[in-house]
Amino acid sequence: MSKIKNAQLRYRVIDRCLRNPYNPYPTKEDLRQACEEALFGSSEGVDICDSTIEKDMFAMRMDFDAPIKYSKKEKGYYYEDEQFSIDKIPLTEGDIDAIKFATNTLMQFREVGIFKQFGFAIDKIFDRVHISSNPLDDSIDNHVQFETQAATKGNDMLPDLLKAIKEKLIVKFNYTSFATGKTKEREVLPLLLKEYRNRWYLISYVRSKSKVITFGLDRMSDLIITEEYFKDDFDFNPDLFFKYSIGITANDSQPQKVELKIDKVGSKYLQSQPLHDSQTLIKEGKRRDTFQLEVLISEELKREILSYGSQMEVISPLELRNEIAIKVQEMVDIYG
Repeated sequence: MSKIKNAQLRYRVIDRCLRNPYNPYPTKEDLRQACEEALFGSSEGVDICDSTIEKDMFAMRMDFDAPIKYSKKEKGYYYEDEQFSIDKIPLTEGDIDAIKFATNTLMQFREVGIFKQFGFAIDKIFDRVHISSNPLDDSIDNHVQFETQAATKGNDMLPDLLKAIKEKLIVKFNYTSFATGKTKEREVLPLLLKEYRNRWYLISYVRSKSKVITFGLDRMSDLIITEEYFKDDFDFNPDLFFKYSIGITANDSQPQKVELKIDKVGSKYLQSQPLHDSQTLIKEGKRRDTFQLEVLISEELKREILSYGSQMEVISPLELRNEIAIKVQEMVDIYG
């Protein structure tokens, strides 16, 4: 990667650090480590030095009018204008070329290992960039409508939570329950960040309950990354933990074989977008096909089944079939 592209990336990292409400007034060393980790996956100081960060901040002030100031009291840097962000500055032709280059590179690896889970996002970026020579061209929206999702609360915590997971640091936060509406302080050992339907969740080990619990970032507030390391001895394998899950639900219960019948049109949808990796077509009929999956019985599974309405029928297990029947009857009662 060229020095110019490296510098542009460092500017974005510095900008993000200066706007991070969970780590205000970052020091020069904080900025250096963040840039080195983002670009090289390490923070040892082999590739980026303090003088590079000084030159970057000078360039940001000169080229982008970035209002970077140093606080003697806090011993760190900040934006004098809290609303400022480099992200709001229009891209140059060089930036656009860099985006196209990066997009083409990503497309080459979209079917490889770790990138597979991001295939849909990579496709959207590729489409947007190649529909117009300028991906920021507003006129695109007059002719092409991309699927958009509303941003959810808590996403700004992701960098700090990821750092806590990597460094095995205990975190504290206030958490508001959907069920009770009450807010309580939590202290947890962060293990994994997981996204489901445009919402982020923190999978954590809670000492007081001696179990792994999931917390939605949109219901978390007042995050504190402590300096206390956790050394608790327990097994956690993210791949195994969610192996039989649909959505975000994972627990100690045993997975069950679920058999579903669905009409021919619904069958095509189900085959194009499987409910779970274990889904298999076990019987083809004249009017309906039969599928089987091995999963945990969860609310997410029930919602998926109900979303198909009369197209889908639960054959087994009987307990799940009865639960769906009760919900269908409740709907009939509501609609009369």
